[in-house]
Amino acid sequence: MKTAIIAIIFFAIFSAGSSEAEDVIKEGDLLGLERCIEIALMKHPNILAATYTVSVNQSRVGQANADYYPQIDLNAGYSKTSPVTGGSSDSSRVSSGSGNSFDQYTSRVSLRQNIYDFGKTSSQVSIQRLNLGSARSDLENVKEQTVLNVRQAYYAVLKAKKDRVVAEETVKQFEMHLEQARGFYEVGARPKFDVTKAEVDLSNARLNLIQTVNSLRVSFATLNNSIGLPEAPEYDIVDNLAFQQYEITIDEALRRAYMNRPDLASLALRRQASEKSIELAKTGYYPALTGNASYNWAAEKFPLDEGWDAGVELSFPLFSGFLTTHQVAEAKASLNAVAANEEFLRQNISLEVRQAYLNLKNAEERIPAAELTVRQAEENLELANGRYSAGVGNPIEVTDAQVGLTSAKTAYIQALYDYKISLASLEKAMGETR
Repeated sequence: MKTAIIAIIFFAIFSAGSSEAEDVIKEGDLLGLERCIEIALMKHPNILAATYTVSVNQSRVGQANADYYPQIDLNAGYSKTSPVTGGSSDSSRVSSGSGNSFDQYTSRVSLRQNIYDFGKTSSQVSIQRLNLGSARSDLENVKEQTVLNVRQAYYAVLKAKKDRVVAEETVKQFEMHLEQARGFYEVGARPKFDVTKAEVDLSNARLNLIQTVNSLRVSFATLNNSIGLPEAPEYDIVDNLAFQQYEITIDEALRRAYMNRPDLASLALRRQASEKSIELAKTGYYPALTGNASYNWAAEKFPLDEGWDAGVELSFPLFSGFLTTHQVAEAKASLNAVAANEEFLRQNISLEVRQAYLNLKNAEERIPAAELTVRQAEENLELANGRYSAGVGNPIEVTDAQVGLTSAKTAYIQALYDYKISLASLEKAMGETR
């Protein structure tokens, strides 16, 4: 019975996830890169978590602002008291008679208003506002990383699709070669070796096709996960793996990165918050001036007697066990740590930009060379097939030519993929993913 209930629960959860995915993506849809990015920005849990973190920091700003407003409390109480009896040497003995006990009813409305605290409240508000700005920059950084992940997964699917096409073409070529070798063998023009060699080549090509089909399935699963819909129905994507040259200098790329990177902006805001934290810690040395007022009702029975009080209180910290001194030291150390992390991030950004830029240029140079190699390999295969058909070639020559063409096409696809990935990485490094 328990097993059946658990199975029903899992089925319900799975069905709910599938239904949600189908509301966004319909089976058989054709999605472009921009649509995939749009879905990811709407559905990915990392973005949702960062969004909620922004809301948390917004609430903390409101909490810090609360000290600017009056604090009003309403209290009511009841107590029954039996006082200690007099005339006895045992002062701990309590009267057991009910006649000496009495009731006490109290109620009180009190108001407390911060008048001046030497910048403590304003510093707290400034710190929380800076933390809110940092959280918003962190959200932008999460979005940019999510977009990069989608682009990488999207291009991986396109590469896997093209690799599958190449594998299918290779299988067809070896099937034609096997048919040709059998024909020659049946008329006695070629030995049995040609047929056996063609069969082995075809088996290897089919094995490679199986691997490329599986790679395509894995790539789609990765894309589904990157857009936040792991249970998405089957769909297809638009091919945009074509080469489009991107022109930029390394100096311009670095300038944009330092200006646009949200993670760098987040650390800069945290550094400013740490500077404000030093000011906040120093307020522990200063007094605080507050105003107080209350209206009271109290008596042993109803109606209650009334009274009120009002006044101003100046609180000055004389000695707190060096608490404020250590708090200031902690704030200064935290500031130094954030500043060091900011410099470390700037160095990492420089490295990230340079690596992506060099990879982009490398792929850009490989693309025309790989394209030329494909044309040469196609001509070589055509010559090898012609020689074999004319009876002057051999099967090894045909196999080598076909393998060469497959390798050339695969290298060309890899160069296109590397260029797209390097461009996506460079744009992410510059803070211009979206």
